[in-house]
Amino acid sequence: MTVRHDGLQVTWFGYATTRIETEGGFVAYLDPGRYGVLTGEWTPIGGGNPKEAAHPRSTEYRPGDADLVCVTHDHHYDSEGIRRVANDGTTVVVYEAVDPAGIDRDVDPVSELPGEVVRIGEEDHLAVDGVDGGADVWSMPAYNEPDGPRNGHPKGFGVGYRLALGGTSVFWPGDSDALDAFAELSVSLFLANIAGTVVSSADESAELAERMDPDLVLPVHYNTIEILQADSGEFARDVAKRGVPVVLDEQEG
Repeated sequence: MTVRHDGLQVTWFGYATTRIETEGGFVAYLDPGRYGVLTGEWTPIGGGNPKEAAHPRSTEYRPGDADLVCVTHDHHYDSEGIRRVANDGTTVVVYEAVDPAGIDRDVDPVSELPGEVVRIGEEDHLAVDGVDGGADVWSMPAYNEPDGPRNGHPKGFGVGYRLALGGTSVFWPGDSDALDAFAELSVSLFLANIAGTVVSSADESAELAERMDPDLVLPVHYNTIEILQADSGEFARDVAKRGVPVVLDEQEG
């Protein structure tokens, strides 16, 4: 299913892959690829029925329609996934710390990606030309707190992105805890982590949503693999009780 919000059409494909399209036709992807979510090869945790999984069903997907692609960190860098959505006119924004040489998967160098590749810093702004006003991209630090319950994403390893698309703001924190700085953002759509193993938990993201007060919360990046299992329904109930609109995009049935 596709979520329609404030002039945007938003589709979660699984893992961190999210497609956003404005009314004017500008298309952005966040962290496309991995785990078969764009190749039709993903199967539910435990090998269950994809129609019953609280997760999008994967399809063979190669549209090449991206105006913008944003990659947060090494774990979400998938050159094949980027090639499936990008074209020669795509602006591909890759955080400067992403290092394919250090990734223990078969990925291509950033320099070999299609389109115009832009390496972005930890706190940068980039304006991307295109239809419907294009997009503005802001990066910001995203990490696990050094004295917190998680590790694997130290400061400097990855970023989150705040996008302005067609007059609507979207925030994707990437792999991060629910940092205090996020609560200060002015955001219409909050793409929330809820798994709690290597990223913020459902409780933490619900509290952050209450502090941030976005127009809508859409959880993504859960139930694709073992370490990202979460009860999305319970999260949605918690957020709704806090007076914040929330929606799920799991393509069930």
